[in-house]
Amino acid sequence: MKFTINRTAFINQLNNVLRAISSKTTIPILTGVKIVVDDQQVILTGSNADITIQTTLKVADGDAGLTIEEPGAIVLPARFFSEIVKKLPDQEVTIEVRDGYQAQISSGNAEFKINGQDANNYPHLPEIESAATISISPDLLRDVIEQTRIAVSKQESRPILTGIHFQLADDQLTAVATDSHRLAQRKVAVPTNDHSYDVVIPGNSMTELARMIADVKDDIQVQIAENQVLFQFGNALFYSRLLEGMYPETSRLIPDTADTTIELDAGKFLNAIDRASLLSHQGHNNVVKLTLDPDNGSAKISGDSADVGNVEEDVAFEKLTGAQLEISFNPDYMSDALKSFGQTTILISFTSPLRPFTLVPTEDQENFIQLITPVRTY
Repeated sequence: MKFTINRTAFINQLNNVLRAISSKTTIPILTGVKIVVDDQQVILTGSNADITIQTTLKVADGDAGLTIEEPGAIVLPARFFSEIVKKLPDQEVTIEVRDGYQAQISSGNAEFKINGQDANNYPHLPEIESAATISISPDLLRDVIEQTRIAVSKQESRPILTGIHFQLADDQLTAVATDSHRLAQRKVAVPTNDHSYDVVIPGNSMTELARMIADVKDDIQVQIAENQVLFQFGNALFYSRLLEGMYPETSRLIPDTADTTIELDAGKFLNAIDRASLLSHQGHNNVVKLTLDPDNGSAKISGDSADVGNVEEDVAFEKLTGAQLEISFNPDYMSDALKSFGQTTILISFTSPLRPFTLVPTEDQENFIQLITPVRTY
């Protein structure tokens, strides 16, 4: 095996593949990157058993500066190999495997030799037998992921909640995540071509995908099989396993009535929450309190720490209606929810001090909901 390639182009694709490679895997060969070279292309593959990422550099792509002298395949230690390539002195790098599984990496006056492994021992890519393909814009998919992944559970005691629940039907995608303390739900229009799917994709997979598609311009092609999902974009394939089990029914958790509502600017309220949490983070319970008095037209947020002191701030709002209310909640949950709305006006609806409350954008109330469970302080 021997090829020469533009180092910058190679590093860019290597970085994408590294997203799927973990040093903590129980399968030693998965700590490596698989490199397969044929007459026209170099294929890089990385996997951690949950996520598999494959990218391709083609001779036909002039920016890659790829010249192939001899086909072949090898698995090289991913982190070490990547650090070597990043520190090479020249813009071109040549990688050659002659005898056995030792790779020679040359650039300018620098030359490294590192030991690799037999590529035949690397696990095969998952097989996606689904013929149906769904197209979705990268910006839309990234928004859906960013707005829901904040509510994914980090507790392995309920594995199904560590994923985002995706339902595709009737030209609509519904994404839901909950950790039982909060919930995020987003609905978007997506052509489903008369197909319907109900799957749960690990939150970690979706986080890595969102990072990878940040600069993607063309639509992403999605294929869903029994236990895998494949996202195709540019010269990359991104596979993720699906979580097994039934996701809990979440629609009943969202209240459809409200006794008290407040409309306010999400960005300004976020700043107030951040100030109040300076003290709450010093306390043992990490709680802030919101006091609403529609009769007097006042809204206050307060936080205190027995060791440090307390804070109280008037909250600017556009509209406040309903009954008086005092409610306490985790400011970190509120902060995450508010960030997902950006700079927009939102409606927060409360039913009682101990019932979950909802946050929705005033202009799109049906398609985006954040829900937070309050904290009992007595």
